[in-house]
Amino acid sequence: MSIVVQKFGGTSVADPESIRRLIEIVRTARSRDGRGPAVVVSAMSGVTDALLGIAEAAGAGRLTDVLPRADALRDRHVAAALALVSGPEQAPLVARITEPFDELAAIIRALAVLREVSPRTLDVVAAMGEQLSSQVVAAALTGAGVPADWVDARRAIVTDAEHTRATPLGRETDAALAASVLPIIDAGRVPVLGGFVGATLAGHTSTLGRGGSDYSAALVGAGIGAREIQIWTDVDGMLSADPRVIASARLISQLSFAEAAELAYFGAKVLHPSTILPAVERNIPVRILNSWKPDQAGTLITADNAVRGRRLTGLASKRDVTVVDITSSRMLMAYGFLRRVFEVFERFRTAVDMVTTSEVSVSVTVDDRRHLDAIVEALSEFAAVSVEGEMALLCAVGDNLRDEPEIAARVVGVLEEVPLRMISQAASRRNITVVLRQADLPHAMQRLHEEFFS
Repeated sequence: MSIVVQKFGGTSVADPESIRRLIEIVRTARSRDGRGPAVVVSAMSGVTDALLGIAEAAGAGRLTDVLPRADALRDRHVAAALALVSGPEQAPLVARITEPFDELAAIIRALAVLREVSPRTLDVVAAMGEQLSSQVVAAALTGAGVPADWVDARRAIVTDAEHTRATPLGRETDAALAASVLPIIDAGRVPVLGGFVGATLAGHTSTLGRGGSDYSAALVGAGIGAREIQIWTDVDGMLSADPRVIASARLISQLSFAEAAELAYFGAKVLHPSTILPAVERNIPVRILNSWKPDQAGTLITADNAVRGRRLTGLASKRDVTVVDITSSRMLMAYGFLRRVFEVFERFRTAVDMVTTSEVSVSVTVDDRRHLDAIVEALSEFAAVSVEGEMALLCAVGDNLRDEPEIAARVVGVLEEVPLRMISQAASRRNITVVLRQADLPHAMQRLHEEFFS
């Protein structure tokens, strides 16, 4: 299908001015393609955090604190609707926006009595932001002469019942998209749905986890056979390094799916890692664009190795990493030791980012400390355990690392004056990652960027 899916992030729907920019971007795509596009939107910036905070405070019984916050969110959405939509459509839109807040008030009071917020209830509350913003955008598009229909994302994305981090069901989601989105496109209109939101087979509201709006866009693109998935945000695209650390970070004009996934996993915030998966499966290019600068080319992500001869594609980092060292003489020439180690992390549902081993020790990094004390206690039953916090991961990514091993040697050589805690090159040989003190991260990243990107 020769249309695009356009996903707009929270800053791109933050206020009426931002939504007017969105309308012109959609209008341009529609004029170019003659139909579509399909539009996926996040909640207005800050709204999801506010809703989760409301649920948490309600569960703690703080009713007097919570209800005014809910009223402020309602007023923000109503104000946007009044600014963007006029005429006979205005009153029905305001009514549709107001109704969910009546439901939210009832949920708040129930949570205050129960003093407990279940994952299923949390999904109902968290999903409101995308449901509201998508209705405002659909009405605003129609009011501006771009015929659009709102699609309830709960009729389009089908998931399992793992609330707050649900996994989409591929075959069921494709069928739901064919039934809910394709007829709107075939009728010459623009379907608009909220990202991040779905529903279980039983019809209960679910969410895909934070950053899930990108995932929704990729699912829609895969399900309707789009030619391109566009992620519209407030930056120019993926950059060679974190611009908060490296002021001279450069735009990466093109890269491969594999490179993008590595950069996203190791801390590049522009793209949610799961976004890549449906696009890879259907070989649909993903483009990252700036809604404030719609004429710029952005970053294109494709299946193929993007740029031949490029030494590195980009740098990414994770802060607040903890190194866990597990040592035991029983590990020497013994089988089953690593299984016992990783069974502990699995038991406490804690992901490990990086692993190195020696004859009698294993070192791993984690960025989720919620169960760290319990993990250390369980590991201590069969090994000596030490923990070192305030560490960071620094990852250099590039497809050409596979074919040019001297690049990895240069990465380590550039950091010769920086104390490195761990060094790892993944089996794909697409990245080389080091663990270092968090305080050393800015200097180390600056040295690598000067070496490979200046």
